[in-house]
Amino acid sequence: MALTLSLLCSNLLHAQDTGNEENPEDKLSLTEGDVNNQFEFVIQRSNNYQEYKVVKKNWLYTLKKNTLDSLARVEKELSEAINLTKSQNSEMESLKRELAENQEHVSSLTDEKDSISFFGALIDKSTYKATMWGIVGLLAVVLLFFVYKFRNSNAVTQSARKALEELEQEYEDHRKKALEREQKVRRQLQDEINKQKISKAK
Repeated sequence: MALTLSLLCSNLLHAQDTGNEENPEDKLSLTEGDVNNQFEFVIQRSNNYQEYKVVKKNWLYTLKKNTLDSLARVEKELSEAINLTKSQNSEMESLKRELAENQEHVSSLTDEKDSISFFGALIDKSTYKATMWGIVGLLAVVLLFFVYKFRNSNAVTQSARKALEELEQEYEDHRKKALEREQKVRRQLQDEINKQKISKAK
């Protein structure tokens, strides 16, 4: 048992010394970068025990917190994108109604006199039509703009939802793997302890 503890301590000290060596090309960090880099940091910097990785608990807690923070941020962005989409949908419906009303009004002008009283002034019908169709054209341009914005926001919503699903799956997979590794290491340590007890009993 003393030999096993000595080997474990030696491995831990060696891993700590290796981790303290500065490598200018190593940009991995547990506090900076995206979640993928943080997972990579934990995998590369964790100590080896046979074919397993021994991960520090505080690293797991930090990684869990960072992952949950990322999830919360993505959920917030998704919620904002959804709210923006709803707002733009409402504006688009309002513009559609205005456009339909103006088109109906313009159509009714074709049956009226050549001159139209507009705010007390007589205006040539062709001028009045041109003005109204100009307004209709402007509204159509605004409507097209909001359609374009709606499609962009919808794409952002889909991308955010996909990123959220991938992040949740990545976190769940890593959690399961970490739990399996921890259970295997505990079993192996228990086996070593049992072997030591048996050898002492003999």
